[in-house]
Amino acid sequence: MGKILAICTSPRRGTVKTAVPSAVLTPEWGIVGDAHAGDWHRQISLLGTESVDKLRHILPDIPAGAFAENILTEGITLYKLPIGTKLRAVSYTHLRAHETVL
Repeated sequence: MGKILAICTSPRRGTVKTAVPSAVLTPEWGIVGDAHAGDWHRQISLLGTESVDKLRHILPDIPAGAFAENILTEGITLYKLPIGTKLRAVSYTHLRAHETVL
């Protein structure tokens, strides 16, 4: 079973996202207050810590949000999920994979 390690947001595009203790996810919009929320196809960005770990030997202190991810996960091979895959984050919320970027 996977888990969420961090939730990150930024108020403006082109800025580094920073970790926040919680977030409100709105259907068909994304994370309230995040620069990338809106009526488009990439409302929330997920990244596995396993992908970040590949760079930790060069940059050992990479913070959550450094790659503009909204949600940093562990234990889910995100890049292998088919588009349309639904992920249950909590009992009343789910996330759906829309686009895979390698």
